[in-house]
Amino acid sequence: MFRSSRTPQPGVFLQMDAAKAAARASGLRVIDLSIGASDLPPPPEALQALRESIDDPSTYGYCLKSGTLPFLQSATRWYARRYGLELDPKREALSLIGSQEGLAHLLMAVADPGTVLLMPEVAYPPYFGAARVAGLEIFPIPLGPDLLPLLRAIPHEVAARARVLLLNYPNNPTAAVAKEEFWLEALAFAQKHDLLLVHDNPYLDQLYEGKAVSPLALPGGRQRVVELFSFSKSFHLAGFRLGFALGSAEALASLEALKGPIDFNQYLGIQRMGMACLELPEERLKQEALIWKARAEVMVQALGEIGWHFEQPQACMYLWNRLPAGLGLDDLEFCLKLVAETGVALNPGRSFGPGGVGHVRFALVQPEPVLREAARHIGEFIRQHTRD
Repeated sequence: MFRSSRTPQPGVFLQMDAAKAAARASGLRVIDLSIGASDLPPPPEALQALRESIDDPSTYGYCLKSGTLPFLQSATRWYARRYGLELDPKREALSLIGSQEGLAHLLMAVADPGTVLLMPEVAYPPYFGAARVAGLEIFPIPLGPDLLPLLRAIPHEVAARARVLLLNYPNNPTAAVAKEEFWLEALAFAQKHDLLLVHDNPYLDQLYEGKAVSPLALPGGRQRVVELFSFSKSFHLAGFRLGFALGSAEALASLEALKGPIDFNQYLGIQRMGMACLELPEERLKQEALIWKARAEVMVQALGEIGWHFEQPQACMYLWNRLPAGLGLDDLEFCLKLVAETGVALNPGRSFGPGGVGHVRFALVQPEPVLREAARHIGEFIRQHTRD
């Protein structure tokens, strides 16, 4: 069988998927807190836009770049309302078939094989696969106590070989939030070392209070930042695969040139779903953020009652922490045994990079009573497996 040196190897996700299937086959009810797929419903306005598009024959054909202009105009108007920066939809915006696709192709478009990608040592797993496929060398940036990357820990000779600094805040998996002070430091670092700052930003609407910072809108950001936005988390449209990129016209031109031979953009009906979402009042999204906050509070309390103490996050649909002491299991063993014995599925920290070993991530994608039930099962499991 043909295998390239850039072909990603099967990993933790496949092991966990097999473990969940085995648990179901054994008769266990699986409470799946391992995947960050929102269980909240999509906006009815988006679903209506899709229904109407299905009856519109003009949506059935290939969608070339000019066909995406209404969607990109909607995206840039949305960004201007949010952050006060007016962007050119023809030069500083590009539609994506999901931001994950956009990131993978962006790395190929702007960085030559062998160059360095700077990214935190704990990060969304597809970042590592995308870097491998692009032939990039990853430098994992260590995290500080606030779970933000310590940019000063990057050696000058490493930064000199880098092309991209990849960040993601509010963060998956840690739920950390980066304030403006950090983003100004990151922009200054990118300026000093002539880096493109790529910000994957799917969780901006999951900040429990206030407004998430967008580095693109800060001084110098327009020339040096590409920001990726998704409809998966804010609008619960993960399966429809829609996103958009905003920012550096030079970088987006390179991405567009690479995508040209690969795809014809997303179906127009799905783009219209996105346009309907971008017109929704912010207050609706803030109310949904409070759902994630309430779930986090419930799970933090329930886990605290079994002796596993978490800090209350400020954002996101996740909890992240080290394993309790005394278990005698690594994070993968813990997750595999937990789902096999109790049906509760979590995500082992090692799937998020070298800094994640010994940690686990909870995705709060179940109603509050189910989260409490999961915590009870976890407590029983920990008591059974903790060494005296």
